[in-house]
Amino acid sequence: MTEPMIIRVRVQAPLKTVRHALTDPAALRVWLAEHAEVALPGTFAFWGRSIPEGDAPHQRPLHADERTLRFAWLLDGEETTTEFTLEEDGDATIVAVSQTHFDFQDVITGKSIRGVLQTFWCCALANLAEHVEGRELTPRIDFTSTEMRAQLTIDASPSDVFDSLTDSEAVTRWFGYPVGIEPYVGGRFAMGGLDNNPDPAKVVELEPGRKFSVDWGDAGIGTWELEGSGGRTRLTLTQSGFDEARPPYPAWGGFLSGLAELRRYHEVPDWQPMFLP
Repeated sequence: MTEPMIIRVRVQAPLKTVRHALTDPAALRVWLAEHAEVALPGTFAFWGRSIPEGDAPHQRPLHADERTLRFAWLLDGEETTTEFTLEEDGDATIVAVSQTHFDFQDVITGKSIRGVLQTFWCCALANLAEHVEGRELTPRIDFTSTEMRAQLTIDASPSDVFDSLTDSEAVTRWFGYPVGIEPYVGGRFAMGGLDNNPDPAKVVELEPGRKFSVDWGDAGIGTWELEGSGGRTRLTLTQSGFDEARPPYPAWGGFLSGLAELRRYHEVPDWQPMFLP
């Protein structure tokens, strides 16, 4: 068994507020899932279109206190374990999610729905932060659909947003991972950097301030389209051209969680990355 995957975020809200958002069914129905039922210590369940295998609840609580929430989650026939831990950080709260039974090979091969867990939890934690901070939520993955399209509005001009999508240094800052971009049609888009990725994606369309498309191979083509009004940008992200028998949900979840940080990068004063090492 591989070591549990761990994701950490800093949320600008007191621990008590975050704990309520984690355990209140009405709050869970806002930031996590269409449906949620909580009556601890006996019940902790969530399900719906934005949840892997979300046709029915598949969770059971294992432990809950003021700083910890741990539950079993049946996915693809295996009982996994998810644990939330909360830690005070001044006026903020560090939220960590530990998830067992995640294997990155499942991301590549699509063999198990458990391959979506890393980006699923990144999306969920981003929306937890947005919810408790009183910000607009980012669109979630719809695991019942092969249509991958999301829209959000950013309080910044299209030229500024476009630059932050196509400039290597800017993308590396808000995405939290080295990214190398050659901003012209035919240029490389390299996760890990231009010198460290032997099989980069390819820029296939670029209209300054308006449109940017990248061919990701089996994951299809990702397109960012920008429309501006009054100093704000309406950003539309689509993923197309993939095998609909194997929708690239892990990649789509990564794009969506990236949108959350991109918007914060432009809107939050004295911005610092939400996701932590």
